[in-house]
Amino acid sequence: MNLLFSNDRRGEYPESWYAAVTPPLPPFPVQKGEMRADVCVVGGGYTGLSAALHLAETGLDVVLVEAHRVGFGASGRNGGQLGSGQRQDQVTLEKMVGRDAARVLWDLGEDAKALVRDLAARHGIDCDLRDGIAWAGSSAGAMRDLHAYAAHMDRVYGYPIEALDPDGFAALCPSPLYRGGIVDRGAGHLNPLKLAKGLAQAAQAAGARIFERSLVLDVTEGAKPTVKTESGRITADHVVLACNGYLGRLNRRVAARVMPINNFVVATEPLGARAAEVLTQDVAVSDDRFVVNYFRLSPDKRLLFGGGESYGYRFPADIRATVRKPMTEVFPALRDVALDYAWGGTLAITLKRLPHLERVAPNILSASGYSGHGVGNAVQAGKLMAEAIRGQSAGFDAFAALPSPAFPGGPRLRAPLLTLAMTWYAMRDRLGV
Repeated sequence: MNLLFSNDRRGEYPESWYAAVTPPLPPFPVQKGEMRADVCVVGGGYTGLSAALHLAETGLDVVLVEAHRVGFGASGRNGGQLGSGQRQDQVTLEKMVGRDAARVLWDLGEDAKALVRDLAARHGIDCDLRDGIAWAGSSAGAMRDLHAYAAHMDRVYGYPIEALDPDGFAALCPSPLYRGGIVDRGAGHLNPLKLAKGLAQAAQAAGARIFERSLVLDVTEGAKPTVKTESGRITADHVVLACNGYLGRLNRRVAARVMPINNFVVATEPLGARAAEVLTQDVAVSDDRFVVNYFRLSPDKRLLFGGGESYGYRFPADIRATVRKPMTEVFPALRDVALDYAWGGTLAITLKRLPHLERVAPNILSASGYSGHGVGNAVQAGKLMAEAIRGQSAGFDAFAALPSPAFPGGPRLRAPLLTLAMTWYAMRDRLGV
């Protein structure tokens, strides 16, 4: 079974709120016949589009092939949070890789945010970009941990994060579930599909040749690697694998380290004055649950709420019911609110919850496994691979040096093992352990 076709109609965006409000982009052609390029990029999400844009801007001949539509996958479906740093916080990274390497990763994370903002401004991408992400603690202990983290970030990194006590957080987010938190004004949130389509237009304008509805069947290594599609073949000097959770069998070594999982989002009916029952400021929120709840208000005052995960190929039959459960735990007063849109998406995680960047062959680069932190990471990874192809690999090498073990159990057992682990953590969250 192929995840590319397990839950979606071929060549169509999911029926998400993002797709409903984002201006349509005329389809790019299907790749056909024999082609030659300096670089072939496989995948039309943030990673691939950013790589294609940055490579084309240097004058290289770039072909990008996408199985569905640009921004079809996680890039066009996610929670839209442009977070600071990496998916792992700085305290965890300092313990994992040491303070010096953690500082490098922090600086790369700051560069990633700046890159997204710069690309949006430079290419006129109106993606509803706003500042601010709050982290919510669901216990007094979690609040203290978040406040300690804010103090650490100010003391060690000179990065200001606002600490909110229970009353202060309730004034921002009046949910009975949370006991305090922090606000990172340097982070942000946006419409992810608008960003993806804007990057595609920018890449095309820079000279990249983009092909949609062009499923890649095989990538053959060699001095001139080849990318075989359903109706043609591209021979290139370099190949960029930018498939994330949809990599499948194109590279088994990467696939062993990058596991696809599914996450789900709903958009309520417009809340009007009731929006103040969710948020009193235009910030996004993520909480401290192991399976994270994340939410924000749309420009038309809908609650966009993400919650729930699955680890098989199929989405649940009733996504609304799946997400309504955590949504009403966070906001009990919204039990009567209609859910106008509900959609799922496939992202990819790594065991260490850090991006997996790898040179899988001398002239084939891969980047994936952003673990829910991909708005900044993925756009940056595309640029870093473009730089590496041009001989400037410091940023790429910093990520490639991170520990990235394979998931235990092999292809058949890793999903059941992860399901057991996630079930345990979910029980722990419910019991407040």
